[in-house]
Amino acid sequence: MKAIEIRNKYLNFFKAHGHHIIPSSPLIPENDPSVLFTTAGMQPLVPYLLGEKHPEGTRLTDYQKCVRTNDIDEVGDNRHLTYFEMLGNWSLGDYFKEEAIAMSYEFLTKELGINPELLSVSCFAGDNDAPKDMVAAEAWKKAGIPEERIYFYGKDNNWWIAGEEGPCGPDTEMFLDTGKPACSPNCGPDCNCGKYVEIWNNVFMEFYKSKDGTITKLKQQNVDTGLGLERMAMLLQGKETPFDTELFSPVMDKLQQLQKVDAIESRRIVAEHLRSSIMIISDGGRPSNIDRGYVLRRLIRRMTRHLNKLQIDLNELGILVDLYIETLKELYPELVPNREVIKQTIIAEKDKFMKTLLHGEKEFEKVVAKIKKENKNVIAGYDIFKLYETYGFPPEITSDLAKEQGLEIDLKEFDKLFKEHQEKSRIGSEQKFKGGLAEQNEQTIKYHTATHLLHKALQIVLGDHAKQSGSNITVERLRFDFTHPEKMTPEQLKQVEDMVNEQIQKDLKVTCEEMTLEEAKESGATGLFESKYGEKVKVYTIGDFSKEICGGPHVEHTGILGHFKIKKEESSSAGVRRIKAILE
Repeated sequence: MKAIEIRNKYLNFFKAHGHHIIPSSPLIPENDPSVLFTTAGMQPLVPYLLGEKHPEGTRLTDYQKCVRTNDIDEVGDNRHLTYFEMLGNWSLGDYFKEEAIAMSYEFLTKELGINPELLSVSCFAGDNDAPKDMVAAEAWKKAGIPEERIYFYGKDNNWWIAGEEGPCGPDTEMFLDTGKPACSPNCGPDCNCGKYVEIWNNVFMEFYKSKDGTITKLKQQNVDTGLGLERMAMLLQGKETPFDTELFSPVMDKLQQLQKVDAIESRRIVAEHLRSSIMIISDGGRPSNIDRGYVLRRLIRRMTRHLNKLQIDLNELGILVDLYIETLKELYPELVPNREVIKQTIIAEKDKFMKTLLHGEKEFEKVVAKIKKENKNVIAGYDIFKLYETYGFPPEITSDLAKEQGLEIDLKEFDKLFKEHQEKSRIGSEQKFKGGLAEQNEQTIKYHTATHLLHKALQIVLGDHAKQSGSNITVERLRFDFTHPEKMTPEQLKQVEDMVNEQIQKDLKVTCEEMTLEEAKESGATGLFESKYGEKVKVYTIGDFSKEICGGPHVEHTGILGHFKIKKEESSSAGVRRIKAILE
């Protein structure tokens, strides 16, 4: 069963069970600083899990494009992916455990034709925060899973929360027995031997975790599920890895044709990172030195390194991009109109990296000269790491060049420094998960409303081309990215600031209406990422000043926002400016 068939079966199954199909949100999150990319289907739905009314109702289903960056260095093995697609269905205060489990079992066994005898499940074992989940266990028994294939585990395995605070709750996970022999008498779904593969997760969000660790009941019980498309396609097709499925195989085969050196790990890295880069660029991401732009840069550069390792002519990159777009266009039709910008962005970044490599080779020669002057024959781990961190010079290239010079390299010290670097990066990445839409409070709601006023003021002062291209809100400030070709003048900034404060002083009423997307457009409402909207949308109107399609929430009148002050205006990326502002 191909990936597109699995996706369509999923969406149609839940549509038949009263769910409304909503479009995938973009990979670049809107108004959510908690993550660099959309990492799960629930992420764009946090306001609705907390009680906001969704315009499409209480039963939703979709496919969600996701990027997770924690495992970039692991890509190249037989399972890790940076970009993946998550199929999900949600109950926003509608059905709960019994119905969710019954539908999951029916979909797996009837729609996908999985042998029920190969299914095992896990449930929450219980602790001080929540009891042992016997309700879920009984629902599985009723569906058809025998008691001996129902396992109970603690929070590490069967509890889900996005970040450090927010909606959370026990979950139940479904596993497919691959037929491999058990590694021990205690082998179960929590074992990493490969016998059991997780295929689906149903999260029962009935709690909220606060910053201080307090767990309280949500005002509504939610169901949030996630089924990985690539993994399911691999299992249903009887393949060993996702790279053997139709999602990757055309590009993997082409790489094998083009390569002069055979290296399966390098082919996988090129295939995975190229696909991830294509998807990120298509949704508006661009390479840079910070945040998500840096992740994209890292993906393209790591891919380029491994094209070099395979000794593939880098001029073939455009052909590989075209092949991927042809391979994926049925799943993601938006790639076709974005073809040229995707290609140009990847090739430009590849060209920059090749210059970096040339610069790195010159620095390498300096290191060699220093070593020879000291009558040594080992390149220190510190020098290898400096070449890598400062000049982007890969350690494997350092190793190859060292051999040509008859030198050895201290990889042990390099590995130690690299692990320390990874740990710092991981800690920095985890800090990105703090706050966000899960931290929906009075102050973030004020800032969310202020971005609407700022957006409109920028369009009045600069012109209609000044469209929002991203936003990042915390309790301390707002950050707003918009399209504009040049630095704003002090006079323009003062005009915008004064205009926003004028609307605040007018104490304009903020109203919300639900309507179809067409009605919203006809009413003059502006909106971002139009492809992400469903058939019905929320339109927030601020007096006679601003009218935008938005999920909310917002304040009821502008007078409570306080004084708006722009702290900084700077470049974000080519053709995009960034404003940082506070409410005093």
